Amino acid sequence: MRALVQRVSQGSVRVGTTVVGTIGTGLVVFLGMGKEDTEEDARYLVEKVLNLRVFPDETGRFNRSALDIGAELLLVSQFTLYADTRRGRRPSFADAASPERAEPEFRQVVDLFRQSGLRVETGRFQEHMLVELVNDGPVTIWLESEERHRPRRG
Repeated sequence: MRALVQRVSQGSVRVGTTVVGTIGTGLVVFLGMGKEDTEEDARYLVEKVLNLRVFPDETGRFNRSALDIGAELLLVSQFTLYADTRRGRRPSFADAASPERAEPEFRQVVDLFRQSGLRVETGRFQEHMLVELVNDGPVTIWLESEERHRPRRG
């Protein structure tokens, strides 16, 4: 599972002319589901996002998490996070989960985020969406659930 996390002052998602999700201060999280993902991947990623210390404390240091400040979350499914561009010019999405598998996984991740008590909004799965956000910082962080298996370099 992959996530591109952006700290925002506001964010919204439209499908056509209809706004389907909007938040104020918080995180916009683009989520990609891989074909090998498990429930453990989902739990790892949710815990990591909720506890990332990317919000400033009174001295301006990154010392507060989404949970600490009561951030709002906007979750957007995005299979293109699994783009493989190593060969040719057209990305391959062979490692992305099929829509039939990814949709229930995305719903599961949304439910896990909602269990945090934070306000959670979403886009619409497998729809063409227009995402607007104001990246605050800018702060953008890439997360992969596979990272938990790799040792940190010292």
